[in-house]
Amino acid sequence: MCTAISLKSKQNEFYFGRTMDYNRELDLEAYIIPKNYKYSDYWGNNSFTKYAFICTGQPIGRLLAADGMNEEGLGVAALYFPDYAVFQKRRTPNKLAITSVEVVNYLLSNFKNVDEIIEIAPLLEIIGVADPVTNQIMPLHWIATDKTGKSIVIESTKNGLNILRNPIGILTNSPDFTWHYTNLRNYLMINPSSPNFKEWGNLVLKSLSKGVGAYGLPGDFSSTSRFVRITFAKKFMEIPESREDFILACFHIMKLVTIPKGIVLANNKPEYTQYTNFMNLNTGTYYYTSYYNNEIKYANIKDNKTNKVLFLGKIKNHATLKHI
Repeated sequence: MCTAISLKSKQNEFYFGRTMDYNRELDLEAYIIPKNYKYSDYWGNNSFTKYAFICTGQPIGRLLAADGMNEEGLGVAALYFPDYAVFQKRRTPNKLAITSVEVVNYLLSNFKNVDEIIEIAPLLEIIGVADPVTNQIMPLHWIATDKTGKSIVIESTKNGLNILRNPIGILTNSPDFTWHYTNLRNYLMINPSSPNFKEWGNLVLKSLSKGVGAYGLPGDFSSTSRFVRITFAKKFMEIPESREDFILACFHIMKLVTIPKGIVLANNKPEYTQYTNFMNLNTGTYYYTSYYNNEIKYANIKDNKTNKVLFLGKIKNHATLKHI
């Protein structure tokens, strides 16, 4: 599970955020990867990062990022995509192959915006590789958003690799993005206002409570319901004037899809929101909270003054970032 969203502030800055929901304890860490950093891919090929980026990931042999943003203002996140994700099993000649576990790293290292990804998309293919944590090929899809507000969804399915424009800047899990986008048509009637009364013939009915304008808004934690709920919230949320208040509003809106321990079980284990983050794609500032600490911490890509990887700390232990 997981939910991702992009939001625009009064300063015309775009923020990209996600929840990380999983049913096993993740030992994720925060890093800043410098520009021109040498790394090896799954096949042992050496490359250099074209752009510096800040990310959340797990260093198992090598750092595999779950989400992050680069210095040019491109943000990328991987989300669970069961029953729909279909990856190539072997590399195809004349194609640019990326393993499923390295997509976030690759995009953040090499592209400065969504348009560049779209341009190279016909050459790309995603090869399914077992995740070192689960030892399984994780079914994933990806959302990418840049500092201009453009957003796309990347899905590798039985129909091949699909790069889908995402005008609402939101993604959850299965079904595919096109299904979610179409499903929004079932909720055209919901709104934030409540009718004072309705007349049914000679009968005058008064509302029992405020908030009934959103009656029918799904309240469960399925991917389909979270997609509708967070889209509704994005449409009607009040945008604060200051940058500080806006980042607070970002984390407040994510509470609508945050999962406490125990109320969702997967394989008899609690699936819960282990961390939530937001990235200001215009300033390079990364904000996050963990399940164990709601204090908002932050770091900036420019904090790394070296040509080495900067370790910011463990997410679960709330890292050694500055607080807002």
